[in-house]
Amino acid sequence: MKNAQMKSSHQNGRNSARGFSFIELLVVVGIIFIVSSMALFQMLPAWQQSQSNAAMDQVKSTLRQARETAISQRRTIAVQFTGNNTISLYQFVVVGVTSTIAAAPFLTIPIQSNVNFRTFAGMPDTPDAYGLPGGGGGIMFGSVSGGPPSGMDFQSDGTFTDGTGIPINGTVFMGVANIPASARAVVVLGNTGRIRGYHGTGSGWFQQ
Repeated sequence: MKNAQMKSSHQNGRNSARGFSFIELLVVVGIIFIVSSMALFQMLPAWQQSQSNAAMDQVKSTLRQARETAISQRRTIAVQFTGNNTISLYQFVVVGVTSTIAAAPFLTIPIQSNVNFRTFAGMPDTPDAYGLPGGGGGIMFGSVSGGPPSGMDFQSDGTFTDGTGIPINGTVFMGVANIPASARAVVVLGNTGRIRGYHGTGSGWFQQ
């Protein structure tokens, strides 16, 4: 009797030492995967909003740097929006008796990945009403989609003008594709060079 009890106790000890079975491990892994997927799905909108905010801040800071450089160096700084997510700044150099744009930019900034210069169908213009670019593009300055052919420049007095020196107002629209609530906008007032940002809600705007 005593030997049988010792044998049973020994077997129970071996069984308890085996831990989880393979099926139990699969169930635990499955639960972890489901919970992680739900958490990721819940966090995705916040992540997209964060990306759009970062892109807006990059555009604002780059334009402000261009303006401050123009004022501090007493020279014209050209701004170009290339592709659908890159800003480049150029200095003007004097050649003979004329000035021309430098061959290469002194600063090129690709904005936050996954964010592009764009507008969304059904989204209105910002309260400044500087116009909406055509074809879903994101650049509108001087009432010209993509910007004036003559160029866009910050002058040494801080104003923002076209290539002929006439002050122009405009807006840079951006966002994550197919997510209207990620819409952001940066507007520039030509007469002063003032720069400010807007957050989109999918149906309207509020100033940052």
